[in-house]
Amino acid sequence: MGWPSTTARFLALCLLAAPLAAGAGDVYSYVDQDGVIHFTNTPSDSRYRQLRRTKEVAGLYRSQAAPRGGPESRQLPAAGRPGPYLDHIRTASAKYKLPQALILAVMAVESNFDPRALSDKGAMGLMQLMPGTARDLYVSDAWDPAQNIEGGSRYLRLLANQYAGDIIRTLAAYNAGPDAVRRAGGTVPNIPETREYVRKVVALYRAYKAGR
Repeated sequence: MGWPSTTARFLALCLLAAPLAAGAGDVYSYVDQDGVIHFTNTPSDSRYRQLRRTKEVAGLYRSQAAPRGGPESRQLPAAGRPGPYLDHIRTASAKYKLPQALILAVMAVESNFDPRALSDKGAMGLMQLMPGTARDLYVSDAWDPAQNIEGGSRYLRLLANQYAGDIIRTLAAYNAGPDAVRRAGGTVPNIPETREYVRKVVALYRAYKAGR
């Protein structure tokens, strides 16, 4: 897609958890007594349970409420616009070591900051969680903004680990699912929606990071 390699690798500098190998096998998770979620592909504790590796788990689909057209065809949402959710975004950003600008950009494209957004595939809320994805990420109420942002950010963290901090593949997998990225040879699938999705999120990320 011609993305600059520095952009494609920017998450590697700020995502500090140990990455999973790209194309790794099954993924397992559990929540400890402090409420911290743990992911691994080599479970060593009986509390781990396997995440379903289906399109439902892998795919977080774009909402019907998401804005149409490229980010340059409309006014970019201001960084303060998602006002009621900024505290949740800051919390998720710190917990999962994700840039706030990235969470904002994903949320803007997924739902245009509409907590009641519902896609035709059933994806819900601000970060468009599928029902099965929400369950696997321990989100009991995907319509609750705090839980939705927590779950969506957690999933971004898991994908960033899997792709060694590569923002392009992370976003492609968030939209189309890791299986689609794998079938595409570890690159962005040749799916127009996914390619446009990645382009929009990266453009918005840059805009938010620049304070626009």
